Amino acid sequence: MKPMAILGLLLIAFGVVALAYGGISYTKRETVVDVGPIHATADREKTIPLSPLVGIVGIVAGAGLLYTSKK
Repeated sequence: MKPMAILGLLLIAFGVVALAYGGISYTKRETVVDVGPIHATADREKTIPLSPLVGIVGIVAGAGLLYTSKK
């Protein structure tokens, strides 16, 4: 398989995942209290939102790469 076709398939897969999930979530540990030898931390969940436009552009770009790799 051609490298352009593989990249096209990866872009299509990324676009579908971006449309399905709508964002990337991760957990970050933050220090809440730091007084002398006492340390208190809290886990906070953060989300990086992905616009549906990102998913659509990924799918269209991947389809374009697949189309041009077949020529």
